[in-house]
Amino acid sequence: MSALTLKLALNLATHALAAGRQISAAPLAVAVLDGGGHLVALQREDGASLLRPHIAIGKAWGAIALGKGSRLLALDAQQRPAFFAALNGMGKSEVVPAPGGVLIRDEHGQVIGAMGISGDTSDIDEQCAISAIEAQGLRADAGVVV
Repeated sequence: MSALTLKLALNLATHALAAGRQISAAPLAVAVLDGGGHLVALQREDGASLLRPHIAIGKAWGAIALGKGSRLLALDAQQRPAFFAALNGMGKSEVVPAPGGVLIRDEHGQVIGAMGISGDTSDIDEQCAISAIEAQGLRADAGVVV
């Protein structure tokens, strides 16, 4: 697989929301971007607050724009806050450096897109994204620190 299609993006979003329901997560918003950073799918559950879709997009955008999962971006932002402040004036979307933005890699390790989730704690958001990506037979790259 070399492209993130609409069908795949919708499947990813559906699986992420289902993963959230399985663990009784707070209402979620899920954004799926393709490899060029273009929004392909956006779903917001009933009850998700007003900014959740924007935050989900920002998590995914940061991951795809900087080439690493947003867990690593969160660490980078702590170490270089001025850099991240500057980033948010440069791109087509705001970068949200918090866990929940996960790169989507194909079976060869190539980045084909990113998923961002917002609504619960960042760790829960990230868990739902990873679950959805892996359910599609793809590799999730959350930027896990080892």
